[in-house]
Amino acid sequence: MWETVSIPEKGVPKIKTTDGPNGARGADFTGGTKAACFPAACCVAATFDLNAAYQIGEALAEETRTKGARCLLGPTTCIHRHPLGGRNFESFSEDPYLSGKMASQVIQGIQSKGVSATIKHFVANEQETDRMTVDETISERALREIYLRPFEIAIKEAKPWAVMTSYNSVNGEHADRNTFLLQTVLRGEWGFKGLVMSDWDGTSSIVESINAGLDLEMPGPARKRIVKDVVEAVQQGRVTESTINERARAVLQFLERLRAFEDPVIPPEQAIDKPEHRSLIRDVGARGIVLLKNKGQMLPLTPDKIQGKKIAVLGLAKTALAHGGGSASVNAHYKVSPWDALVQRVGSLATLNYSLGANTDRVTPPLKDDVTVGRLTGLDEKPGWTMLMYEPDGKEPVHIEHGQVSSSIFPIIKDEWYGKTLELVADFTPIETGSHYMGASGLGPTQVFINEELVYEQKSNCSDTMGFLFGALAEPEFRYQFTVGTSHRIRLRTIPAKQVNGLGMLNGRPGLRFGLKLASLHDYDLLSDAVSLAKDADYALVFTGHEQQWETEGLDQPSFNLPRDGSQDALVSAVASVNKNVVIVNSTGVAVAMPWLDDVSAVVQSWFPGQECGNSIVDILIGKVNPEGRLPVSFPKRLEDAPAYGNFPGEITDGQRRVNYAEGVFVGYRHYDRYGSDKLNFPFGHGLSYASFETSPMQVAKQSREEFMVTVSVTNVGSVPGVTLVQVYMGEEEPQLADPVKSLVGFKKIQLQPGEKGTVTMLLALRDCAHFDESSGRWTLTAGKYMIMLGDSASAITQTVIVDIPEQLSWPTLSQ
Repeated sequence: MWETVSIPEKGVPKIKTTDGPNGARGADFTGGTKAACFPAACCVAATFDLNAAYQIGEALAEETRTKGARCLLGPTTCIHRHPLGGRNFESFSEDPYLSGKMASQVIQGIQSKGVSATIKHFVANEQETDRMTVDETISERALREIYLRPFEIAIKEAKPWAVMTSYNSVNGEHADRNTFLLQTVLRGEWGFKGLVMSDWDGTSSIVESINAGLDLEMPGPARKRIVKDVVEAVQQGRVTESTINERARAVLQFLERLRAFEDPVIPPEQAIDKPEHRSLIRDVGARGIVLLKNKGQMLPLTPDKIQGKKIAVLGLAKTALAHGGGSASVNAHYKVSPWDALVQRVGSLATLNYSLGANTDRVTPPLKDDVTVGRLTGLDEKPGWTMLMYEPDGKEPVHIEHGQVSSSIFPIIKDEWYGKTLELVADFTPIETGSHYMGASGLGPTQVFINEELVYEQKSNCSDTMGFLFGALAEPEFRYQFTVGTSHRIRLRTIPAKQVNGLGMLNGRPGLRFGLKLASLHDYDLLSDAVSLAKDADYALVFTGHEQQWETEGLDQPSFNLPRDGSQDALVSAVASVNKNVVIVNSTGVAVAMPWLDDVSAVVQSWFPGQECGNSIVDILIGKVNPEGRLPVSFPKRLEDAPAYGNFPGEITDGQRRVNYAEGVFVGYRHYDRYGSDKLNFPFGHGLSYASFETSPMQVAKQSREEFMVTVSVTNVGSVPGVTLVQVYMGEEEPQLADPVKSLVGFKKIQLQPGEKGTVTMLLALRDCAHFDESSGRWTLTAGKYMIMLGDSASAITQTVIVDIPEQLSWPTLSQ
């Protein structure tokens, strides 16, 4: 799955790749070797700190080496087009300039250690719904200015050694065979010299992809590029021998760059928990956290505020929301929950009481041997499940394994299990009598037997392969009456799907998922319990967010509101009605609805900060770290106000999903600049601090025909040390209707002690404010007066300096 294919007779070695942008997972997609879990890209972007991004890249490279890999499949550099994008958390921002600059630094950090970065997904993978077949209609201007631009910045600055194509089609042509994207733009205009690989099972053709410039089909061995078919295409003149040489040369140069010819050994995977990685993750995770609201200086919760007080800790506080789901997930060395961090840090000062408060399960929890649920033993009478494999219609198992921990077995890629029927068998003795709740699904037809009685059957293939693969497929609930102290034989059986709906590489692979939840837990009145604690508390900390089953690769968000079925919103509103000191800590990679915003005192957006998430969050809450994060995405009040509303995730016509990027270049704050910041809860670039800062009048000086120097002095007029962000935007004084009001063209952070004054200088390139002219095929900046703006956010411009551009400027698309 994760290695290139060697050709021993030609002396060509293989190298190993590994996911992904949040950490180096290794070869096992679920479980496997433990790894460091780093902050998600959205959290890194929220730091607006290029050095932090570089350091994350360096550490990711070190982790990649521990997994025997030489190529990391990241960073993900697509745009946050819509708040429901399932994979937004893996990407940096709604803004192409910020995205490109952060991606560039991550790549440079990775490759400084001799490990290849793989910038992905090229290009316009902004949705997960039908991601492998969706066709996106995007104007060339929007494509150039918004979706290609971050890749252009990163590829020109950082020169990644590999690019991964996306699953989708752009303007009718699949990304893996899109000549405009791969030949005209990537290799032609940008001068890219590295390897182009497909996403896994993302090669849609033989001849077209080879001719367009796709060097490597992944995973290997090839499923599309069968040797005899490629040879036949050459013999027929549909592919030239020189093109084959180009593709082969790119692969060989990639191996050479990674020193695979010098040292072809792929070492075994290791779990190396480095103290310096722990420190980096905690630091960057905290610095990416954004303080959105802080009414009456509710935060920080300093010792003098909370000494001897009661604090109700509610919601997902005991869940470490370290990462999203899918390729970005890792089997972390450890995860620190906010509850654990609070107990350790403030448990001696205040009384902490916990309640979950809301049911957020998307699927029933996998059944395991657990003292809180019941005893589970396999056919060997030891804890766990027994796994059995059968030939089709076979009556005797051809393979038996005991000690399977979980009742979830995702597609087994091993070829020896291809086409086999899979069974899991165990005896379950529950800790209580009840009609307990269950859920099950399989890639292919699946059955659940209890005491040899068929209690559930999925008669056809899984309706959503991606949802199944990432453990997030909505499953119908069914129930069975269990008796405490009585052993119940559970047998799960699934046959492979012959033709799955999605990843073709899963055809013929067995996979199933089964979960069980005790009736007493399922039916418990969580909300009343939480409200009771909050009513008796001096402070209420409510932890909301998306568990990885809700925010994941393969599925877009089902709702703008927090899951499940309004339970988290109801929790916040109910708690706010009985306690005036409510702090919300929200862990999502996307903007979410906040119908309770006016009713709470403070809101903290913590994203997915990595394995130290609890410590990073508590560092902010108690003031050990002064919040400095800023929003890399806009937070609208309503989904209807989002730029792509009505054009996401598209419509199915003639059997194919199609989506029109009708908003054009008006993505994120560019949209709200036209339609009003009153449609936002919080704008791009927003973030509060425990310190206060004042800035001097901005000085702007022309440096050259194409550059301006901006200088501004900043003073910390607060009582605590802090870091603030200087963000600079630029736009025409009287913009045309077709043009954005402004664009981010520079940003820099400065750290100051109380009373300290510092100076920030930034060189602004006018090219970063230029628009793509489709008629001329060039980047242009018309002559006229332009505003250079200093802002606390995209919606809070504090200073403006007018400059004159005496003549139209124009830049070619070709790499300079």
